[in-house]
Amino acid sequence: MKHLHSRRITPLVISLSLVLMIGLLLPASGYSQFRPGQKHTVEEGKKAKIKGVILTRSGDTFVLRDIARNDTDVVLTDSTKIRTERKGLFRGLKPFDVTVLEPGLIVEVRGKGDAEGRLVAEDIRFSEADLKAAATAYTQTAPIKKQAAETEAKLAETEKKLAESEKKLAATRQEVIDTNKRISELDQYDLVKTVTLLFPVNSAKLGDEQKAQLDELASKAPGAKNYLVEVQGFADPTGKFHKNLKLSQARAEAVVQYLTVKHDIPLRRIMIPMGYGSTKPASTEKTSEAYEEERRVEVRVLVNKGLNQ
Repeated sequence: MKHLHSRRITPLVISLSLVLMIGLLLPASGYSQFRPGQKHTVEEGKKAKIKGVILTRSGDTFVLRDIARNDTDVVLTDSTKIRTERKGLFRGLKPFDVTVLEPGLIVEVRGKGDAEGRLVAEDIRFSEADLKAAATAYTQTAPIKKQAAETEAKLAETEKKLAESEKKLAATRQEVIDTNKRISELDQYDLVKTVTLLFPVNSAKLGDEQKAQLDELASKAPGAKNYLVEVQGFADPTGKFHKNLKLSQARAEAVVQYLTVKHDIPLRRIMIPMGYGSTKPASTEKTSEAYEEERRVEVRVLVNKGLNQ
């Protein structure tokens, strides 16, 4: 499994990205809040190749808007290949899992049409520059103005390097980001289930108690329509910052591995697991008892209110 923290993005961008993971939940009901595009369908069985920006994502589907503002529904399957095109000395194709497909990412999708006019993706590709731009841009939805300003500057610097056609797609990406901010402020999500798992000092290993909590949570997830699972790891403030960040990430990844291997929850249903280190304490107290509450992973099953009726 490959994660966002391994994509050579600076520690500053990683720390900013951790602030607003709920921004990844772009629901289909929020689609109408974007400037309207032209609905595009793909003939059943016909091969197609479309390049555009991911507008919204819900479970195993997403809406792709091309440079002519045509919107195509794209379907993800277990056999969909997702890769980045690297340049320079290490040029070639590097595989990624479905968690990388965030709204705002510019991609090229190849596949065939299905009976509903959707494009069933066989191969999805994107450049490393666009991946970094999308990851950086997403932190603009964080409620901290200073961090958002720094991230916006990084996005602007990246966009200057794009060709003219790429700039038009980048403008659409900014529209996605702005709309995402409005959607996230409307409290449009239902929390189906949540659990908090506590860990021993310097440990990312799941014990019997934590596994039992996840077993109970996994039994609830399939009953929710278009559900997504959010996993956030934390550490207590003792120790060095970067060590805590790494430890909290390991705890989050251990939870994801258990849910996918033990309960067959598809990766496309799990948001990118994030480790916050000790940046979001559960309490202001500085006691050994309070620190026990900091060594945790919070797991939530979320659905959009409009899709859960």
